Parts: sequence; C-alpha cells; structure tokens
Amino acid sequence: MKILKLNLLVAILFLLPMLANAQTILKETENKLTSPDGAYEFSFYQKEIAKGENQMYYTLSYKGKTVVQESELGVLIRNQTFESALAVPNDTCKVWGENLNFTGVQRTSFDETWKPVYGEHDSIRNNYNEMIVSFRKGEKDALKLEGGYDKNKSYFMDVVVRAYNEGVAIRYHFPEPTNGLFLHIVGEQTQFVMPVGTLAYYEPWAQGPYSLLPLNNWKGESERPLTMELKNGLTVALAEAEMVDYARMKFSLNPTKSNTLQASIYSSVDVIPAYSTPWRIIMVGEKPIDLIKNKDIIFNLNPTNKIKDTSWIKPGKVMRVAKMTQEDAKKCVDFAAEHGLQYIHLDGGWYGSEMKMSSDAKTVSQTKNFNIPELTSYAASKGIGLWLYVNQRALIQQLDSILPLYKKWGIKGIKFGFVQVGNQYWTTWLHEAVKKCAEYGLMVDIHDEYRPTGFSRTYPNLMTQEGVRGNEEMPDADHNTILPFTRFLAGPADYTICYYNTRVKNTHAHQLALSVVYYSPIQFLYWYDQPSAYHGEPEIEFFDKVKTVWDDTKVIDGKVGEFVTIARRSGAEWFVGSITNTEARRITIPTDFLEKGKKYSVKMYQDDDKVPTKTKVSVTEKKIKGGDVLNFDLKASGGVAIMITPAP
Repeated sequence: MKILKLNLLVAILFLLPMLANAQTILKETENKLTSPDGAYEFSFYQKEIAKGENQMYYTLSYKGKTVVQESELGVLIRNQTFESALAVPNDTCKVWGENLNFTGVQRTSFDETWKPVYGEHDSIRNNYNEMIVSFRKGEKDALKLEGGYDKNKSYFMDVVVRAYNEGVAIRYHFPEPTNGLFLHIVGEQTQFVMPVGTLAYYEPWAQGPYSLLPLNNWKGESERPLTMELKNGLTVALAEAEMVDYARMKFSLNPTKSNTLQASIYSSVDVIPAYSTPWRIIMVGEKPIDLIKNKDIIFNLNPTNKIKDTSWIKPGKVMRVAKMTQEDAKKCVDFAAEHGLQYIHLDGGWYGSEMKMSSDAKTVSQTKNFNIPELTSYAASKGIGLWLYVNQRALIQQLDSILPLYKKWGIKGIKFGFVQVGNQYWTTWLHEAVKKCAEYGLMVDIHDEYRPTGFSRTYPNLMTQEGVRGNEEMPDADHNTILPFTRFLAGPADYTICYYNTRVKNTHAHQLALSVVYYSPIQFLYWYDQPSAYHGEPEIEFFDKVKTVWDDTKVIDGKVGEFVTIARRSGAEWFVGSITNTEARRITIPTDFLEKGKKYSVKMYQDDDKVPTKTKVSVTEKKIKGGDVLNFDLKASGGVAIMITPAP
C-alpha cells in the first residue's frame, strides 16, 4: 500500500506542472494555421506567465513531427516618449511580446503563379494561408491612469503568419498609430526552441567555413540561412526574407534556455509605423534536397517587380580581367566572344586604390592605360558587355555622378565592393543604391558579406551577390557540398568559379559541374585565370554552352556535406551537374526529368587520369532514352558535368 501511495504521489507531482502549464494558456488567443497541403501546423497562443502578465508563444510541426517546441515571440522596443505617455517604468514597456491585449484574428488565403524576369524556373507558384493576430498595448494602463480609454495612449501590433507548402514565415506589423510616434526597436524575442539533439551547420560569418555543432557552446552568432538536422529525421532551415530597411539578423544561443536559438539583430532600428519587420522563415524537408526545392518561398515573401522595362536586364557569363591593361582586356573580350561568354569585368584598381576615399571612380587611374569608352565600343562590336568594380568608399561619395557617366560609357553593370552590412542605415542605403542603378539601366553584383533576402524579385537588376565562401578562399569539396543546402537557399551566389588556377582544391570536372549546381544569373568563370591558360581543352565547351538562367530545375539527389546532383533546362537542352565531397562516390542519376522513351544525346565531362591534357577531363557521348539511369564513379573532390540534347 505504501508503494502504491508513493507511486501515486510521484504521478501527481509529475502531472502538476503539465496541468499548471495547460491552465495558463489564454484560450481566446489560441489559433492554428496549416499550410495548403496540411503538412505544416503552426500553433499560436498567449500564456499567463505571472498574475496579470502575458507572453506570446508558438509551436510548429510538420506531418505530425515536432519542428519547433514552445517558443517566445515578441519585439523589444524602447521609446522614451512611449514610456512617458503610459507613465510606467521603462522595463514594463520594453518587451512587446508581453502584456499585449488580444483584439482578434483575420484569415486569408492566396494562390497565384507569377513569371520572374529570370530565374531557376520560368514560373513560380505563390500559394499560402495567412493568419494575422492583432493586439493592443497600453489600453489597461490608459484606463488606470486616465479613468477611461484613450486611443492615443494605446499602441498596436500584429503577428503575421504565412503557411506555405514550402515553409512558414512570421513577421511583426505595426499599424499606423494615431499619435505619430516612431518606434525604437532594440531587439526581438523571436525564438526557435529546437528538439534535443539538434545539430546545426554553424557559420560565423557570410564568407566563413561551416561546422556541424550541437546547440550549445557556440563562440558567436551563426549566419542565415541556418540549416539543422533533427533527431526525428527532418532537415530544417531558418532564414530571413524582405530585409531592406531593418538590421541584419543572425542566430545566437539563448543564454538561459537550452536548445534555443534567438533571432539576434545587428543593432537597434528606428521605424515610423505603419511598418513591417522582415520575415523569419522556417523550412522543413523530409529529405535535405526538399529545402533546395522549396527555396522560392523567399522570393514569394517579397514585393513584385518594380521595374517596368526590364529588356536591358540580361543574365550571362563573365570573365574577369586578371591583368589590368587595355591590351589584356581586349584579349578577354576576344576570348569571351569565342567561348560563349557575355561580359568582361574590370576589377578593383582600375580607378586607383579602392581603399582610399580620395580615389575617383569617374577617372581611370594614371597607373592604368584603360580607355573605357574605346574598350566598351570594341567589346560591343563583338557582342560583349563591360562590368566595372566600384568600392563602397567611392559609391557613397559619387553614386549620383558615376551612374549617368557609366551609362554614357556603355557600362552594363557595377559590382559593389566591400559594402558595409549590418545596421539599418547601411542596409537601407544599399537597397536604395540598387534602385538608383535601375534608373540608369545598370545591373548590380554585391560582393563581400551581403546576403540576399529576396530583393531581386522587386528589383531584378540586383543580379547576384557574394556572401559566400567561394573560390577567392579556395574551399574544399566538403564545403562545396554544404553550400546548396545552406547559403544557396537564400538566393544566387557569386562563387567566382575558377578552372585553371593551381590553388583549386577540387578536380576540373568538379569545377565544370559547379556552373550548374550553383545558381547565379551573372556567373563569373575563370576567376583567377587568363585567356592564355586555355590550350584547346575539349571540355571547355561545357562552359561555352552552359546557361546562367533556366526554364526549369530538378534537384535529383543529395545529402548535406556529401554530394548533390541538380539538372536544369534551357529550352530543349538539359545541363546536369553532380559534385561529391572529399570522398570518392558512385552517383546514380535517373533521367525521369526527360520525356519518357524519347531519344537523347548525352555528352559527359568526367575526371579521367588517362586523358593526356593537363586538366585530365574526358569528353564522351552516348545515346539514351528518357527515363534511363546514368551511373558515374566520381573521384574524391570530383564531379561530373552533363549536357543532354534531343537526338536527331
């Protein structure tokens, strides 16, 4: 009997916290949202965490499996005027996730298919269910202090949630207030409490290396997107969308809650409502490749194209002028024209030291002999356009004067160098600069730490950006097989593919395949190479013929950090790229993406030590029928590039 009583007591003690927890939920605030296919279920509610104190929470599941456990939502705001208006201590007004008065919920659904100016697909479906949960802050204090409700002493906030089949997105919206006050946002409460045992592909900065780590003892914050492996078999990525006038987010570990990621913004933000914060995105895949398939959610969370005439926006392949002389630039023009490239690029130094504020980006450096109008004319005669590099030090001083000048010179695009990223000022400045470039018909490539959040949908003259550990750092194949599941979820990346340079750690077939695996509408090839490096290697025809934008993309197979195979179509042609990590691997490629039973010609570019060229790449061809399976044995750090065309 004593044992029975003891067991009963233990059971009661075990259940009490659960019962107490259930009792604290404010039932009227409970709202659920599911994705159109029903796979995602997002649950929102407030809980009374202490007498008279409420806090917003959410949970997320995917096909019945836990993705995010109970996590806080909220914004940290500190406004002296706001605090004075409510006549309450600062601390009670700082956290906008707490003590909000629920006022209602609105629900809508949306479904459209839109055509991007360019992309990885010729059309994108934008289909979601939306829930807007509305709150008022200050009403209770106004009643207590004034003896009645005064709407001028209340403030309003909505939690906006969109559930797509591709993921779930959350943002905060502040409706326009009646008193005209601004908001000083100092942080977010937005949390992601992950299941025990979660591992994350931690990356400390945008051009940094990756480490697969548990959610503890990080040395700092991790970049977005942050891809994670859950014990239940799911792969999850956290990302950001529509960050154009806010402060950059990264992910930090909560110092007091285990397995908890915090949305950490670079610095405070000042906004004038009506205002919406950037989207926080949670993507889930039963297989890692599902994340790649679903990344268009980031574009869908951005406004539509604002450029009416986009005829001047022309994607293409670019060769950098490695030796900065007029003669060598013309050699690059000739090489580009002969090998199916569309542009050449003058890199840093053409107008002087890029690191000096005194360098004038309107004038060629005295140490160079460039005649840019003559060069653009020569290039145009061969169907080649010219890009120019300009460091931000010159851009912030001369943007309004160089844009009309570059248009007069016939320049096609500008690569922004060493941009400042992080705080609200520089984030806003950067996107406004892209808009100005659009006014003058100039495309943009942003280098260094900037990472995209979908702005290219709104201003498609922003063609690509770096924000990637690419061939300027010469990463190994382990790193390269992580990138499609992490950095490339955010959008195009200018990896600056090399081919001949001896510092490249991976095989030549691996490098060929990168031009398909990695998406960038402006794709730099031969980054550290010169035309003189080419000695008639037959496999170069793959670079000659590969495209940079696509009508369709199929993610065939892959695992993070191990291998990935992607097929892309342009017209009737298919290009396939497959890369492996630092281990040799047998790759199987089903051709289900082809018309079943139809005959095709397949050209394959593989590593082969028996080939007499210095690059050791063989070129072979065979006929197949759509639906056949291709098998390849890849060398360690290797790859295979494939071109498929309908057989005559």
